[in-house]
Amino acid sequence: MKVLVTVKRVIDYNVKVRVKSDNSDVDLANVKMALNPFCEIAVEEAVRLKEAGTASEVVVVSIGPKACEEQIRTALALGADRGIRIDTDESPESLSVAKLLAKVIDEEKPELIIMGKQAIDTDNNQTGQMLAALLDMPQGTFASEVKIEDGKANVTREVDGGLQTVALNLPAIVTTDLRLNEPRYASLPNIMKAKRKPLDVKTPADLGVELKAHTKLLKVAPPAERQAGIKVGSVDELVEKLKNEAKVI
Repeated sequence: MKVLVTVKRVIDYNVKVRVKSDNSDVDLANVKMALNPFCEIAVEEAVRLKEAGTASEVVVVSIGPKACEEQIRTALALGADRGIRIDTDESPESLSVAKLLAKVIDEEKPELIIMGKQAIDTDNNQTGQMLAALLDMPQGTFASEVKIEDGKANVTREVDGGLQTVALNLPAIVTTDLRLNEPRYASLPNIMKAKRKPLDVKTPADLGVELKAHTKLLKVAPPAERQAGIKVGSVDELVEKLKNEAKVI
């Protein structure tokens, strides 16, 4: 069984995000970039399926400039077999990403597609669902457990009311939640081996996809600063402020 995993280059989650002075976008100058945490979970799940003998090949796909090959190589060091980069200097929106991935999937014919449920930069949580609609494939989103049995993917999903388990006929699309697994660290020997693993580069034109923008970024602003609290001298004063100032009692 071939498994295809999507990965995205994002700002490292440990970095404090800065906004440009003109509020046009996030400042990426000299910022540490990393593999999107949800994508890392997706890679780990695919590698575990391979180690269990369920999957025979793990292919990782990323969309972006040459710099995102660093994140593809990271996924290869974690255990993926080969990588594909779709070359573009733009930041395509979710629908364009889904269209590009649909073309790659048509070529690769994987039995299982595993994606992070969302990227921590745009936070859209859209691409997996859009891809499933374009390909008319069953989908299991927010997965906290995935089992492949009898040609089906049994996916336990995290929903508002608790957990829901769905059985998906393969090929299928799964998007990962935080509790699916704990990603491993890449060892130095595997990092060196990853440099020799195949990595193909395609363009949107090669895939017959024209990137179109359906949305426009108007402004980026940091969240409002939290105001400092105040100290009160007694319970009576606290009650008075809650009643007359905060008006919560």
